[in-house]
Amino acid sequence: MFPDEVDEETEDSSLHGGRIRSFKHERGNWATYVYVQYQPEEEFGELLEELLSAAEARGVVLTPQEEFHLSLSQTVVLRHHWIQPFTQSLKTSLGRCRRFECTAARLKLYCNAERTRTFLGMEVATGHAQLLDLVGVIDRTMTEFRLETFYKDPSFHVSLAWCVGDVTEQMKECLQELQSLVDEHEEGPFLLRLDCTELRCRTGNKVFRFPLEP
Repeated sequence: MFPDEVDEETEDSSLHGGRIRSFKHERGNWATYVYVQYQPEEEFGELLEELLSAAEARGVVLTPQEEFHLSLSQTVVLRHHWIQPFTQSLKTSLGRCRRFECTAARLKLYCNAERTRTFLGMEVATGHAQLLDLVGVIDRTMTEFRLETFYKDPSFHVSLAWCVGDVTEQMKECLQELQSLVDEHEEGPFLLRLDCTELRCRTGNKVFRFPLEP
């Protein structure tokens, strides 16, 4: 439950590569979401470089994610005085959930609701049912604090890279080419393995960790 300190967020969009907030930052409001962290392997880094190069050759310049994770909640606004009871509720509920592994191998395009950013992601193939169970637990805490719950039919994924604007149509033209890089990577298809041994909750400049049962 001890938070890891990270840099404060800033309103200057130029410092975020031109990204635009979906809601305005206000003092006392903390952007909050729950996720599983992915620790990339060396093979993943090599594949990502190949994907970015292939996309750029087709006219789409993608920026790799600074960190890689699988979201289990929407980004919600949490008041500062709610942080302690909110994270305590998550800790109590998630403490009864068991750890598991999920995998991903299929590329998929995503665009945010405001159509201001396009993402290249890798969609989960195994572990979907266990992730849905976790979302159900997290949603109960969200409802308790009158916050927005997760999507009804979620496409669980790890975002690999992004660009500003809605370029999904342009990206669709080269998606199969990018997928072939995944399927034919070195000695065989690349499989992203995500060890779900703990969940994390980032709220403002703090990260809380919730270990799952062995």
